[in-house]
Amino acid sequence: MKNILSEIGSNMIELILESIQGVGLGLFVGSAVIGAVIGVVVQRFNFVYIATHEVDRTSKRHGGEIVAQTLKAHGISHIFTLTGGHISPILAAAEKVNIKIVDTRHEVSAVFAADAMARLNGTIGTVAVTAGPGLTNTVTAIKNAQMAESPILLLGGAAASILKGRGALQDIDQMSLFRPLCKYCATVTSVREIGPILSRAIQIAQSDTPGPVFVEFPIDVLYPYELVKREVGAKDEGRGLINKVVNWYLNNYVDNIFSGAWDPIDVTPLPVEIPLPSTANIVKCSQLLAKAKRPLILMGSQATLPPTRSQDLVRALHKLGIPCYLGGMSRGMLGSKSPLQARQCRRDALKEADLIILCGSVCDFRLSYGRVFPRKTPIIAVNRNKDQLFRNSDMFWKAAVSVQCDVGTFLVELSKTGDDHEWDPQWISTLRQRDQKKEEANLKMAAESTETHLNPLAVLNALEDVLPDNAILVADGGDFVGSAAYILRPRGPLTWLDPGAFGTLGVGGGFALGAKLARPDSEVWIVWGDGSCGYSVAEFDTFTRFNLPVMAIVGNDAGWTQILREQVPILGTEVACKLNYTDYHEVAKGYGGLGCHLTRDDKDRITDVLKAARELSLTTGKSVLINALIGKTGFRDGSISV
Repeated sequence: MKNILSEIGSNMIELILESIQGVGLGLFVGSAVIGAVIGVVVQRFNFVYIATHEVDRTSKRHGGEIVAQTLKAHGISHIFTLTGGHISPILAAAEKVNIKIVDTRHEVSAVFAADAMARLNGTIGTVAVTAGPGLTNTVTAIKNAQMAESPILLLGGAAASILKGRGALQDIDQMSLFRPLCKYCATVTSVREIGPILSRAIQIAQSDTPGPVFVEFPIDVLYPYELVKREVGAKDEGRGLINKVVNWYLNNYVDNIFSGAWDPIDVTPLPVEIPLPSTANIVKCSQLLAKAKRPLILMGSQATLPPTRSQDLVRALHKLGIPCYLGGMSRGMLGSKSPLQARQCRRDALKEADLIILCGSVCDFRLSYGRVFPRKTPIIAVNRNKDQLFRNSDMFWKAAVSVQCDVGTFLVELSKTGDDHEWDPQWISTLRQRDQKKEEANLKMAAESTETHLNPLAVLNALEDVLPDNAILVADGGDFVGSAAYILRPRGPLTWLDPGAFGTLGVGGGFALGAKLARPDSEVWIVWGDGSCGYSVAEFDTFTRFNLPVMAIVGNDAGWTQILREQVPILGTEVACKLNYTDYHEVAKGYGGLGCHLTRDDKDRITDVLKAARELSLTTGKSVLINALIGKTGFRDGSISV
């Protein structure tokens, strides 16, 4: 820390001397020299001094205390981090007010953990990382949160304001990096700004379409006055004109940072702005619904956002009685065996529906950009985000009604108008019959032998039988996880976590960490591909350090099979797609967890091995990784990864 701040002193004197030389000291005398020097310094450093506020130069307090005070007032219970000198005051102060500090093995996992907590608790997830590489390591996860519409508060350290752009340790233009990824970015330049900026950032993150925000903290707004002054090199007195000018500038620079720092501040949370549907829109949609006989709902992650409680949304869906395809975070919304949920043959259902309601579903690659919709079928599109609401509507589809509002509120209000609606009595039963037929075919394929190792469908069907009612599933992978999405049935609302539209690998360890802390009584299972496992298996160390028992199963087929599936027939090569049958269960042991190996020898007792692994975790309180060696099936033939 001292090395970081000491740069301020040595560099500032050099910079002030440059400024003095720039005005030609030998050509001026007396007040003319001082005036010229001050003019250059003011212009060069954009110096501002707030003379109307007092400066307590004897206080031992620091800016981290105001950060902690503000976060506590906003109900933030956890900060995920990977530590660094730039942010130490934030972590130390937060710990003192009983905000739990959870440090991960990689910054990207810290963001993923905050993301999971935000999704499950309906609040904002908070991350603090150090400057430079600490922040660049979060970029993928922040972009993932942006596309998944998760409210994340990213707190980042930074070089002292006076040294930005001058080669300070870990100094880069962080604001330019995060502006395209975040709804709001701000740099704190004085201690008095900390509370207002944080309150505003937290409000923006949760308003309208939720998303990440970034607040940058130069180190000189986080440490105590005396330390900042000493390391800047400011003296109370100086001999000679040059020294007096230098000390004048440096003392005023520090005073400006701390002026009004400890004045009372209001940290009451600002109201979150949520777009709500109008009565006119609800009436118009109800009229379309009244004409339908085969309506269909496609529901996305936005349905899980506050303010609508999941139980109220489930009640509304049952009242409407419309069959639903659930995607993203909405998986599990209707439980594991609801007659309203359709899981298979979505394209066929879309062709036959006479009204389609897009509830937070976006016409991107997941819906073939809207090309899956019949031209003559009326569509009701509901989304908080205007861009997503009309995505590709200029090319492949057109909405009869577009409503920019909260999805959950819309469905609750629409359900109040649906007492007289009646659907074709064969509509739901037809969808159920297709589901049943497809699932019987899947079971038949699961019973087939593979050339090597275990049938992945057999492993997943056994897992489905073993999962408890309180399970939360974390999906992190390609081919194996793609199969799992068809086989595994999330047990209830907010029990399925996947990366979302960005398709990011590596979410597993972080998501599981955040999920277990958010729902300590739930049994958290990571469903990993062997490729994605390599990104975050080190978080088993974090699970161990924080006594968080997590279950993980790795579908280990020694390759990037999702890519391999198309690359070989199209390009005729396996280049960069092959891995080894690595002993991931032994890796977990090295991080303090436990491991189980599931091989072809266990073909007839897969369920027993899974049950034993689960019991091992329950009795020891440790995390367990099941390394399941799997072969290949034709289950996902034809699937592509672009």
